[in-house]
Amino acid sequence: MAYCKYCGREHNVGFVSTRFAGTDGVSLETAKWADVFEHVGFACFYFAGELDRPADCSFLVKEAHFQHSDIKAVFRKCFGVRVRDRSVTRKISKLKSKLKDQLYEFTKKFNIDLLLPENALTIPLNIPLGIALTEFISETGMPTIAHHHDFFWERQHFMTNAAWEYLNMAFPPHLPSIEHVIINSSADNQLSLRTGISGTIIPNVMDFENPPPLSDGYASCGFDTNEDVPKSDDYADDVREALGVADDELLVLQPTRVVKRKGIEHAIELVHRLGMKAKLIISHASGDEGYDYERRVREYSKLMKVDTYFVANIINEQRGRTENGRKIYTLEDVYPHADLVTYPSTFEGFGNAFLEAVYFCRPIVVNTYSIYTMDIKPKGFDVIEIDGYVSDEAVRKTRQVLTDKKLRQKMVKHNYETAKKYFSYRILSKKLKNLISDCTGCPLPDNSR
Repeated sequence: MAYCKYCGREHNVGFVSTRFAGTDGVSLETAKWADVFEHVGFACFYFAGELDRPADCSFLVKEAHFQHSDIKAVFRKCFGVRVRDRSVTRKISKLKSKLKDQLYEFTKKFNIDLLLPENALTIPLNIPLGIALTEFISETGMPTIAHHHDFFWERQHFMTNAAWEYLNMAFPPHLPSIEHVIINSSADNQLSLRTGISGTIIPNVMDFENPPPLSDGYASCGFDTNEDVPKSDDYADDVREALGVADDELLVLQPTRVVKRKGIEHAIELVHRLGMKAKLIISHASGDEGYDYERRVREYSKLMKVDTYFVANIINEQRGRTENGRKIYTLEDVYPHADLVTYPSTFEGFGNAFLEAVYFCRPIVVNTYSIYTMDIKPKGFDVIEIDGYVSDEAVRKTRQVLTDKKLRQKMVKHNYETAKKYFSYRILSKKLKNLISDCTGCPLPDNSR
């Protein structure tokens, strides 16, 4: 049992989503929010269809997952079509009722007094869950902070559908007990325009107040080694060898899934045009969006004669061993060994990989996707930009950064300090505490972190 440091009362927060597991953006940001809540004495509990949180604070409901067979069947019958069968409506209603009953049980079991839906009222991968949440909040009036990462209207494939009444009702709902949080200014504008809802912008963050463990890879990062920076262990010293990168080769890291909007062709073209010995390392698998694009990336790599390695089998959220005995590394193990990070996405809700590259002091190539242009670039970051295609200037600047140590050191240190100012835990804590106070009546001070 936990008690707030400032009001002395017990406060239990219930995070709700389709899954809290792995390294997807929702799961990662939820962990950061939970850290803020726990820091002030709130206890955190989790409701989802897939969970890697401790069992004593988890509430697993299989139908909450977007990959559950019944939920997938509903999705297929509601999107890409304009009319749905009456049987689908009945199925949605049945699933909604079951999920709502489970929400009541969850909140009762853990004595939840603040609800945190994480993208479950935003993207309609699980329509019954969104409706269940909306009805539960309407019926109970429970204080709720709905954290929205990416809305359905931002994805073209959601726009042809036979579920408009559900989307208008629950994605997101306009209820008096809900405070809405969005992660970028474009989403804020569209949320207000489309629904009349006024939201609060809280960007994605990283713990820039606490630098990553110091390793040999950080000799070029500009950190003062006399500072109280923790030393890294030696587990990942063999990362380059494990990834097949020779001592005289560049390790170019593409720290994303293999999906079309990541624009990986641009990374391949850049490596080809650099004319330097290099390997392109892609950290994550295709996931649930199919493998057609991965085939395209493999074919394009062969065409451009770029050594492209798909290493999702040895990169995971936790260290360990594969079935055949190979070491498994975390992405955090790999970043310090990267000479360059490529992030040529055409669309991102925010850009976690951008902040990760900055946190680990790696130079980064970024496509000027809209949210970067609106919310990140104006902060003054020094990066290598491409604007929809790989230009001669981008190739020239990349070569310069890779070969000029002083320039690289100046660039990554500037970026780290800039991110610390605008995208740190301190910023998250400051913005989130106001919402917590409004929802719970807990008088959190400005220096609550």
